[in-house]
Amino acid sequence: MGVTLAVAGSVAFAGKAIIVKLAYRYGVDAVTLIMYRMLFALPLFLLLVWWAGRGKAPLAGRDWLAVIGLGFSGYYLSSFLDFAGLQYISASLERLILYLNPTLVLALGALMFKRPVTGRQLLALVTSYAGCLVVFGHEVNLQGQDVVLGAVLVFASAVSYALYLVFSQQVVKRLGALRLTGLATSVACLFCIAQFLLVRPLSAALVAPEVIALSVLNATLCTFAPVLMLMMAIERVGAGVAAQVGMVGPISTILMGIVILGEPFTAWTVAGTLLVLCGIWLLTRRR
Repeated sequence: MGVTLAVAGSVAFAGKAIIVKLAYRYGVDAVTLIMYRMLFALPLFLLLVWWAGRGKAPLAGRDWLAVIGLGFSGYYLSSFLDFAGLQYISASLERLILYLNPTLVLALGALMFKRPVTGRQLLALVTSYAGCLVVFGHEVNLQGQDVVLGAVLVFASAVSYALYLVFSQQVVKRLGALRLTGLATSVACLFCIAQFLLVRPLSAALVAPEVIALSVLNATLCTFAPVLMLMMAIERVGAGVAAQVGMVGPISTILMGIVILGEPFTAWTVAGTLLVLCGIWLLTRRR
């Protein structure tokens, strides 16, 4: 059951990029699209906050400050940068860049907390980034310099989420993983809605019905459900196994991109994906 939940959660997360790319075909912009995603996800995460917080003490002032900061970095900023980057790059490249997240957590730990880095970890970093560069270089040749902007935005998204992971460790111990996830994501939902109200007229909310339907699907199947499935998977099989099973995420994104979006399937994509997966496997496998 734990492995099944990890696989289902990874595939559901991977489907987010496909849904976003489909929504862009209807002329919607990133600010409006992420507002609708978070608007529909907000009630679900508020329900999670209530359920995870039953019988527990109210949050202290420092906990609220931590939740707001983590929600801004981990779910608002990272999501917005990711949605913006998907306007310029393929879903496959986006998923490979985001899958570099463990390497960013490792690098941040070494830079900020002076944690030692082993030779195996360095090999994992070199292998993973070589794979991303292979796919990135191929897309630049096919689509031009817009790919550079898209890749930078998505990489910044991965850095923002890595910061969330690094700084959330102590807060998780105090609040619990589900409660913190619900609170931080609810804060991010409010940030996304506020951003839309500040920078777009209300008339911008008038979008195609297909965008509304895709946003509901994104909020439920690709945002809320994967959070629960991956948390339950980690409880059953541990974070290490869940991370390795999560390697199906990039593969499923590539397959869905080919079948649903008509993205090209090339030897460069295969080679780059294999390198990234090998690097992450080296980084997450147990001795």
